[in-house]
Amino acid sequence: MPLQNRVTPTGDIIATAHRGLFTGNRGIIHDPATKTLLRKRWSSPAWLTCVCEFRGRRRKVMGGRSWTELFFLDEATALSAGHRPCFYCRRDDANRFRAAWEKGNRSGPMLAPEIDAVLHRERLEGGKKRLHPLPVAIAALPDGAMVRQGDDSFLVRKGRALRWSPAGYGDPRAVGDNALLLTPPSTLRAIAAGYEVVLHPSATI
Repeated sequence: MPLQNRVTPTGDIIATAHRGLFTGNRGIIHDPATKTLLRKRWSSPAWLTCVCEFRGRRRKVMGGRSWTELFFLDEATALSAGHRPCFYCRRDDANRFRAAWEKGNRSGPMLAPEIDAVLHRERLEGGKKRLHPLPVAIAALPDGAMVRQGDDSFLVRKGRALRWSPAGYGDPRAVGDNALLLTPPSTLRAIAAGYEVVLHPSATI
């Protein structure tokens, strides 16, 4: 039986056999005795995206009380949910993200906790995923942005919308500009400023 540890673009955590390209965490949000989630869905404003393999280390998923291992289809999914690259296992990516975030948001030098504080305001509203108005038409959004229309989430790739699923992306769909933005606006500006998002191989046009 799959554990409930797979993150969707809306930030929900579901049970599925599909693992994806990245792992990450929001602190400790599970009971190691039962390997089930607690009622809370985060215990830290630092929501990280990590590599699945790092220096040969192996972890027993949900087996201890360090951090709760979550999994993402790809980086676009993780960024959409409100996560950012980890400065420990993805230092180069994290530094590139921070540089693009500072450029896109026209800020001065930012520490990771300062970026986390902004993301935390943008990712949640009343304990649920915060949706944002589109700043531009879908066709003008950068690759790696994600939007929501109805009950579906979509990745923007080359100006077209690909429907997200735990297994990967489907064929392009017609999505109107009345869709809402899932990717936090500050992260979207970082992507537009040049941060290259790692996409699942199914994200092809």
